[in-house]
Amino acid sequence: MTKEEIIQKLDFKKCKGLIPVVVQDAKSKEILMVAYTNSVALEKTLSTGYAHYWSRSRDKLWKKGETSGHTQRINKILMDCDYDTLLFIVEQKGNTCHTGADTCFHNQVEVASTF
Repeated sequence: MTKEEIIQKLDFKKCKGLIPVVVQDAKSKEILMVAYTNSVALEKTLSTGYAHYWSRSRDKLWKKGETSGHTQRINKILMDCDYDTLLFIVEQKGNTCHTGADTCFHNQVEVASTF
C-alpha cells in the first residue's frame, strides 16, 4: 500500500481527525506509550521512518525525541480491524516517558480479586 492509500484507509473522520497510536517495543514487546496521529503526522512517519505524533496539549506536530534524542524508529505499523487505531512497533532509543521511565505505563493500579 502507498502512503496515500494507507492514510485514505484510516477513518480519521470517525476519530475527529486524530487516530490513537499504541506504541510497542520491537524487542521486549512491552507497551511503551499511547499517542495520537493525524494525517500530516502519519505522512511524516511514513516518509521518514521515525515516529511523529500530534500533540493535543501543544496543538502541534512533534517528532518523538526531537528535544530529548529518545527517538522511535519504526519497524512495523499495523492497523486495527476498524481502521481507527494504529500499532507502531518501534526500536526505542533511550527512555520513552518524559518522567525518565522506560515506559509511560509504570503506575500500577491495585485491583481487588473477585475470583
